[in-house]
Amino acid sequence: MLKRWQVRLLDAAESAMKTAYCPYSCFPVGAALLTSGGKIITGSNVENAAFGSTICAERAALVRANAMGNRRVKAMAVVTGVVAGRDVPAAPCGSCRQMRYEFRHISGGDIQLIVATTSRKKALLTSVDELLPLPFDPDFAGG
Repeated sequence: MLKRWQVRLLDAAESAMKTAYCPYSCFPVGAALLTSGGKIITGSNVENAAFGSTICAERAALVRANAMGNRRVKAMAVVTGVVAGRDVPAAPCGSCRQMRYEFRHISGGDIQLIVATTSRKKALLTSVDELLPLPFDPDFAGG
């Protein structure tokens, strides 16, 4: 059973999903993060014809939080639609896992991740450490 704050975070991610720009994949994704100060910051995926320039919803939310001076993240929710009858939460891509790890490093503690589809029949509760057991640590780059 999800806690009330987790449901609110999923609601914010689902709302953000409606702002996704995804004309190529037709796969909208919304993300919402909870800062250590209790603020919810959202993002959605933005695709580009030059596919390498595409940004995922999770990274959009993290970049937005950073621009607002909110680098300490406690939790993040990610919501996708049900695609081709598959009602399964989508696993985050490698780039999002690594970027989330960077914010975990900044935050000084693990970040809870809640992933669900719009149906909310299933929700995956995990963490940055579980999703990326062997990260490229900022200490490797002198950070």
